[in-house]
Amino acid sequence: MRPKVILFGDSITEESFTNGGWGAALADHFSRTADVVLRGYSGYNTRWALKVAARALDGVCEDGEWPLALTVFFGANDASIHDRSSGFQHVPLDEYQSNLRSIISFFKERWPTTVIVLITPPPIDEDGRLRNPFGDDASGLPERTNDSAGAYAKACIAVASESNIPVIDIWSKMQQFSGWEKSFLRDGLHFTAPGNKILFEEVVKKLEESGISVDTLPVDLPPFSEIDPKDPLKAFER
Repeated sequence: MRPKVILFGDSITEESFTNGGWGAALADHFSRTADVVLRGYSGYNTRWALKVAARALDGVCEDGEWPLALTVFFGANDASIHDRSSGFQHVPLDEYQSNLRSIISFFKERWPTTVIVLITPPPIDEDGRLRNPFGDDASGLPERTNDSAGAYAKACIAVASESNIPVIDIWSKMQQFSGWEKSFLRDGLHFTAPGNKILFEEVVKKLEESGISVDTLPVDLPPFSEIDPKDPLKAFER
C-alpha cells in the first residue's frame, strides 16, 4: 500500500484541498508516492482536537501500518480573545501547550515512527477580521489579534522543541513579506492561494529535512517510461 501523509487541524486544514490549497498541492506533489489524507475540522481548538483525535483518525491506517508523516495545525482558535465573539473557542495558553503535548504523545504511542510536524497559528490581519467578523460583537474589536496569535505561535515552538519534533513557524514566515496581511490572508485568518503556497513550500521543506521526499520514496507501480511497447504487461510481472 502507498504510505500516507495525514493533515490534522482546524479550518485552515479543512480548506486545504480547495483550489490552490496547500493540501491539494501536497497531494499533487506526492501523487505517485504517497496518499495525502485530510482530517480538518473547522472551528476546532486543541481541547476539542484532543477529545476527538482517536475517532478522527480511526480507520485511516490498517493494523500495523503507520503513516509517513502527520501535520498538527491548531492554535488559531485557541488564541481567540476570551471575552469577544469567539471566546467559546479560546483555550488558555498553558492548556494549549498541555493539549499539544498530549496530542503528540497520543500519536507517538500509536505510530512510533511517524514524523509529526507541528504548525504554529498563522498571523492575524486585524483589519481583515473587522471586515469579516464572526458573530455579533458590538465592541468594534477583532475577535482575534496578531499579538495573541504570536504568543500561541511561540508556545507551539516551545512544545516542539521540548518534544524534539519539527515545527513550522508560519506566523513568523508570512510576516517576512511586505503586504502579507492582504496577500496571504483572504479574511484576516484563512489563506489566499499565495498564502497556501507559502505553507505548502514550508511543509515540503520540513518533510525533506526529515528524510521524506519524492526522490527517496518508491514510485507506485512501474512508470510509463519503463513499459515496453512491444510487451506492455511484462513490466507488471516484477
